[in-house]
This record gives sequence, structure tokens and C-alpha cells, in this order.
Amino acid sequence: MYVRDFSRRKYIIIGVIILIAVIFLIRLFYLQVIENRFKLSADNIVLRNIRQYPPRGRIYDRHGQLLVYNEAAYDLMVIPGQVKNIDTSTFCRLLGIDSITFIKQLNKATKYSRFRPSVFVKQISKEDFGKIQEKLYLFPGFYAQTRTLRHYPMPIASHLLGNIGEVSQRELDRDPFYKAGDYIGKSGIEKYYEKYLRGKKGMRIVEVDVYNREKGSYKNGKYDTLAIPGKNIKLGLDAGLQSYGEQLMKNKKGSIVAIDPKTGEILAMISSPSFDPNMLVGRERSK
Repeated sequence: MYVRDFSRRKYIIIGVIILIAVIFLIRLFYLQVIENRFKLSADNIVLRNIRQYPPRGRIYDRHGQLLVYNEAAYDLMVIPGQVKNIDTSTFCRLLGIDSITFIKQLNKATKYSRFRPSVFVKQISKEDFGKIQEKLYLFPGFYAQTRTLRHYPMPIASHLLGNIGEVSQRELDRDPFYKAGDYIGKSGIEKYYEKYLRGKKGMRIVEVDVYNREKGSYKNGKYDTLAIPGKNIKLGLDAGLQSYGEQLMKNKKGSIVAIDPKTGEILAMISSPSFDPNMLVGRERSK
């Protein structure tokens, strides 16, 4: 009787040990395989905040003649902490830059922040970007940011209209609206009416996979905010009179101001020598 009870206990103990071993193996399998798969899946999806820049307001003369409008362009952004094992020679060839410029720009971006996006190459034209876009997925950490550049259909009133440029550190410190890489009115009408022309920025949150490809909006765009376009403005300037005055002052030095005696509005303001304001736009502006 005693021997039979002992044998039964032995089998029970062995059964308990086997059960514990099976539970342990199942748990180990879950930790090593199942959970790791979930972890890999989660690690391979990254959320990226893409700033949405509004179209800047247009500028018209007194008769509705368009003086300033926007053209599409792109900034190439970089997040240094995500840049890994890229073919720098191919990358530089696509962008038309050398390896020294690549290192300089990457170091500058890293100094600003390893995990925040900053501009790597700015004001890429729509045509040039078309050559880069299809291969951008090969370079983790880099992505395109849609921007707009100013264009002047009539190359007149350059001093009066002014220009826009990248925001300075002093301007960043003075106004929290701006972030590094933003554009701001630097002179003339563009500066004076900056708050009317600039609009309000939006934000788009997208999911990006391990291959640097956008997989779509996060939560179907639930947390996205729309950009609000800048306001158009109409000047008292007469484009025809301005153009005529500039022709009169061609190859001369001096100024002409034409004022409506009834209203006091400035109809033309010529300062010579002048220049084509389109020369201050785009990557080639300093050449």
C-alpha cells in the first residue's frame, strides 16, 4: 500500500515538473519570438512631424496687376540620429554637392539637434526635386519638406517690394512663431506686412517605415492641423507707371516718386540702379 502511494506521488511530482517546464518553455517562446516580433514591428514604424507651410499672400498693384506670387519648391530635411549606412557618393551626386559640403551640413544639423529635423539643402526647384524624389527612400533620415518661393512676373519695384529670407537667430529669439529654417520678410513691403502675408503653419504627422517610406497619416490625420494661407494685399502702386519710371532711369542714378495729389497715395517709387528681384530667389541667388 505504501509502495503504491509512493509511486502515485512520484508520478504527480513528475507531472508537476513537466507542467512547469512546459509553461516555462511557452513563456520563453513568447518572450523570444512573439514579443520580439511585436517589438521589431513597433521599432520599424517611426512618427514624423512634417511642418505644413502656408502659401504666402500675393501682392497686387492698384489695378489688380499681379506683382508677387508663389512657386513650388522643396527643402531637403535631415534628422541626424536616423542617418545610417547611406551611399554618400550617390547622395552627393543626386544633389549636386561634394562630400565636404555633405559633412559640413550634417555636422551643422547634428550640432542643432540629433533628433530634430533641420534643413540640409534648401530651395530645391520642382524640376531638380523630381530627379531626387524617386531615390530618396534609399537615404534614411532624409525627407522632403514642401516650401514656396517668391516669383516676380514683372521685374520692377525691387526696392519697394523687398524680399524674404531665412530667419536669423535674433528673429527666432524675438518671435516664437518662427522656427529654424523658416522664411521671413527681410525688407520693403515683404517685411512691413509680414504678419499679413505669412499665414499660419500647420502640421502633418505621418508614419514612416524602416525603408524611409511614408506609410500614411498617423491615426488617419486625426492630429493634423491645416495651414492657413497668408492674406493678399493690394498696393497703391501703379505697375505701368512704375515700369515707365524705371525705363527712364535706366543706366542712371537717382530716385523718382510719383504721388496722387488728391489721396497722397504713392503711385510709383523708383530708385536707380535697380535689379531683377528674381535674382534673390532660389539656390542660385548668390551666383
